[in-house]
Amino acid sequence: QVQLVESGGGLVQAGGSLRLSCAASGHTSSSYFTGWFRQAPGKEREFVAAISMSGYTTSYGDSVKGRFTISRSNAKNTVYLQMNSLKPEDTAVYYCAVGRGGYGDTEYDTWGQGTQVTVSS
Repeated sequence: QVQLVESGGGLVQAGGSLRLSCAASGHTSSSYFTGWFRQAPGKEREFVAAISMSGYTTSYGDSVKGRFTISRSNAKNTVYLQMNSLKPEDTAVYYCAVGRGGYGDTEYDTWGQGTQVTVSS
């Protein structure tokens, strides 16, 4: 079974950048996607981005389009989330997950522990 470990979170000023990493260990189906979700206090978990195992197919949530970029290195079994032009409303715990893909968190069945991103104004 695959295990996921996120890293790269932290505190950044508005307008700044961070790069999150999601390192995977174990076997993952070649048809699966890796997704990033986030959850702010008192809010529902929100889809951020997803990428296919090949890396050719990506999708983004409306709130991050044009600012965030998802990519992967299969040689390193790692998926990245480059976050630019960060806003205070991007503050949340960010989770990576593996599953069938799509925008809903129920489509993903393996989750990491999360990494905190805090954007100060």
